[in-house]
Amino acid sequence: MKTLAPERGGRARMHEPDFVAIRKDFPIFQRKVHGKPLIYLDSTATTQKPVQVIDALDHYYKTFNANIHRGVYAIAEEATARYEEVRGKVAKLLNARSPHEIVFTRGTTESINLVSNAWGRKNVGPGDVILLTEMEHHSNLVPWQILAAEKGAQLRFIPIDGQGRLDLSGLDALLDGPVKVVSLTHLSNVLGTINPVAEIARRAHARGAIVVVDAAQSLPHIGVDVRALDCDFLAFSAHKMLGPTGTGALYGKRALLDAMPPFLGGGEMIREVKLEGSTWNETPWKFEAGTMNIADTIAFGTAIDYVETIGFEAITKHSRELVELTFRLLGEIPGVTIYGPPVEERGGIVAFSLDDIHAHDIATVLDHDGVAVRAGHHCAMPLHRKLGVVATTRASFYVYNLPSDIAALAEGVGKAKQLFHR
Repeated sequence: MKTLAPERGGRARMHEPDFVAIRKDFPIFQRKVHGKPLIYLDSTATTQKPVQVIDALDHYYKTFNANIHRGVYAIAEEATARYEEVRGKVAKLLNARSPHEIVFTRGTTESINLVSNAWGRKNVGPGDVILLTEMEHHSNLVPWQILAAEKGAQLRFIPIDGQGRLDLSGLDALLDGPVKVVSLTHLSNVLGTINPVAEIARRAHARGAIVVVDAAQSLPHIGVDVRALDCDFLAFSAHKMLGPTGTGALYGKRALLDAMPPFLGGGEMIREVKLEGSTWNETPWKFEAGTMNIADTIAFGTAIDYVETIGFEAITKHSRELVELTFRLLGEIPGVTIYGPPVEERGGIVAFSLDDIHAHDIATVLDHDGVAVRAGHHCAMPLHRKLGVVATTRASFYVYNLPSDIAALAEGVGKAKQLFHR
C-alpha cells in the first residue's frame, strides 16, 4: 500500500492496488481453522477488519474515552470532535449536501426502522401503498409489514425475472394510486443484482412517492452517490465496509428529516425538557438519543479512509474478477446452479446450489477445509421461495480475497459433490 495518487477531495488513492499486500493488513488471516488457513468468503454478512481500524478502536479507549457533546473537559471535546468528523466523512462519501443529512444508527436495520416509524407513522395511512421488491432482505421488508398492518396500508412488490433482475415492465401500474413510499435494495445480498435505483426513483417521484434505499451491500462494493440516485433516504452499516459492528448511518434529505418526529426519546435528542413536555434538538441529533456508539463510529471513520485509499473503482474491478473466476470454476462442476444476473451486472456475491445437496452440508464440507461461506436463506426467505429453493450457499468477496480463495472454494464444492453422490 505504498503507491498513491491524488483523488477527489485531496485524499491519496492507491495506484493499481496490491491486494496481496492489502490482505496482510488483516490480522485474522494469521489464524487457522481445522488446521487449515482461514479462507473467508462471507463478507456480505460482515467484513473482516484491518489492523488500522482495530488500532483506532483501541486508541479511543486508551487515550480519549469520554461521552460526547456534554463535557467541557479536553478528552470529551476531543471525542466529540472525532465523532462529528466522521459525520462529515460519511456525508462526503455519499455526496450528501450536508453532514446534517447524516444520522448515526446501529446500522441498516435500525436506519430503515427509523424511517418506517418516524416518517411512516406520520405519512402513511389506511389504503396507502408501500412498494417493495421480491428480492428484499428481511430488514427492508419486516419494518414495512409492521407499518402496513398498523396503518391499514397495502404492500406491493416489483417482481424479478428469470435472471434475478427487477422486471420494471409493470412499474407504472404498481405506482398507480396512493403509493407513499418505494423501498428497495441497491444491490441484492443473494443475487448480487445491481438495481437501477435512479430510474426507479425518477418514476416514483413523478407519482409523489419517496424512495428509501438499502445500501448495505452497494456502498462497500460500488460506492454510492445519493444525489445521482436522487433517493430520499439511504441506509447502510459500517461492519459491511471494514468498520466495527453496531454502527452505521441513515442519509435523509434535510427537509424530510426536519419534518420527522424523533424515533427514540431520552438524553441528547432534546433541546429543553419540562415535566409537562419537551422540545427536540435539531437534525440530526434529535434522532441520536442517549450515549451513541462513539468508539465504533470513530473507528468507522478509519475504515472509510482505508476504503477510499483503495478506491471504489478498484474494489469493483477486483470483486468482478473474483466473481468471473467463481462463475468459471463452479461452472465446471456438474450440478451447480448459480442464481442471479451475469458477471457484469452484479457485485461481489455468488449464491449457488449443488444438485439436491443441502446448503448446510456444502458449507460444512467447506468449513473443514477452512473455507467460510454462508448457507441458508440469507434473511431473504421470500426470494428463496421465488427461486424455488429452500436455501443456497453464498460466497461473497472483498478487498482481502484472492484468486486462490476461489480455487479453494471450487475444490471444496467438488469434494462435497463426491462425498454426497458416491
